[in-house]
Amino acid sequence: MLATCLAATSLAATPSAAADACDVLTAKVIRVTGAALAGRAGSYAVFRAQDAERMSLDCRIPARITLASLDREPGRAYFTLVGLAARALTGTDAGRAEVLALNLHQDSLLADAPRRGATGRALMLCETGPRHDALAGDLTVCRIVPTALSRRRHAG
Repeated sequence: MLATCLAATSLAATPSAAADACDVLTAKVIRVTGAALAGRAGSYAVFRAQDAERMSLDCRIPARITLASLDREPGRAYFTLVGLAARALTGTDAGRAEVLALNLHQDSLLADAPRRGATGRALMLCETGPRHDALAGDLTVCRIVPTALSRRRHAG
């Protein structure tokens, strides 16, 4: 039994298995969000989405999706896309994830600091304002990662 578990673990950790899993997740993100694949390199996929300037998937564990807008206060469609991305990544209800993203964004605007929250299996961080990292120029950024714990929305 232990040998079987170790063999299964080593197979899942091989680069080709990881690439296959990332291919499956990339296809799911495309199917659920309606975004188009702009490029793929290793564990990283970049998408074109009408309602976000940047949308990317990093398949390394834990997998995460980053969505960015040039607007400090993006339109509702941006938050709808965040909700759909959360559903694609975690299976979380898209409507609840959209509301969480809206609330975290508003809280971030008021606090002038990033805000975290969770709904279903989606842990989310949204922030607003000038950036000095690879997303410089984007004024709103939301990141989604899966969590095994089911927690309610909280600020922080």
